Amino acid sequence: MTGPRLPAEWEPHEACLLAWPTRESLWGGTFAAAEREYAAVVRAIARFEPVTLVVSPGRAERVRALCEVLVDTVEIPMDDSWLRACGPIFVHGPAGRVGVDFRFNGFGDRFHPHDQDDRVAERLLRALGVPRRATMTVLEGGAISVDGEGTLIATEQCVLNPNRNARLDRRDLETELGALLGITKVIWLPYGHLAGETDGHVDHVCQFAGPGRVVVEAADPTRPDHLRLRANRTVLEAATDAAGRRLQIFELPPQQLINYCGRDGAVNYVNFYLAGGGAGGGVILPTAATRADEKALAAATVAFPDRQIVGVDARALALADGGIHCITQQLPITQQLPAERATPPTTSPHSHLEAPL
Repeated sequence: MTGPRLPAEWEPHEACLLAWPTRESLWGGTFAAAEREYAAVVRAIARFEPVTLVVSPGRAERVRALCEVLVDTVEIPMDDSWLRACGPIFVHGPAGRVGVDFRFNGFGDRFHPHDQDDRVAERLLRALGVPRRATMTVLEGGAISVDGEGTLIATEQCVLNPNRNARLDRRDLETELGALLGITKVIWLPYGHLAGETDGHVDHVCQFAGPGRVVVEAADPTRPDHLRLRANRTVLEAATDAAGRRLQIFELPPQQLINYCGRDGAVNYVNFYLAGGGAGGGVILPTAATRADEKALAAATVAFPDRQIVGVDARALALADGGIHCITQQLPITQQLPAERATPPTTSPHSHLEAPL
């Protein structure tokens, strides 16, 4: 290996990293519901791989009790709980596993404070003992999806938005993605969702499902996002990946518009997490308590025939414009890691890492 490689989400994981909710004021009266959903997500993922929770200082014992399964914890100050957005992105490098620490600016300087979240990656890497590679480039993990073979999908709406990297153009960003993540081909979708607080993260509308395979949100002609999703589909149908393959496209039902706890939101089925590596792993799929859930679970079975599909209620997450993929980040195994290290823990539920502040 002569440069970095960002592994695909379906490759083997040492663990799933997940950040627990922090400030109750951010959840508008749904904090308890959010904690229940987080705990359910943790339990679902723990069926397939170990889970390490990032929690605010002093809350580890309570959070472990809420999860009711074996987890590790690391205490780090946070402003919010979207680890996919502010946490490290792990690559395989010539010397082993490295965590790339992109800058986090509160989704285009939209949310304050975010200074603690901007330091989450640095602190978490120190706690995990993983080498850090820092960059001044702003990028959230939910803004990209990769196939592990050099192909990356992103939306122009988000990654090229000047509220992230005003001085970098498309070519500059492609160069950065190549140098830091080993990307050799970027497929630029024009749009994410019309509404939302992330400026159109790609993991709300499209994710890789395997080499040469993607899952997208179906376009509903009755929805305002219909033409945007159709435009994305047109790009994908014409695209080839880094290996020169045409993409096989699978559809999940359109996002479900919900009213939960008196508030409106949208559950995105595409915002799933792939737990466990290879055949026999799981797809942790957001559900909305609507009739479309059954169709989404069936469609996911077609897209992932070798995986177990596990639906988890994600309505509280949706109220904050998030989902299951947004709160997780996979920790890939090191290339030298023995296979037995990738199995779930069977010892103490009270393992705890200290993270210097």
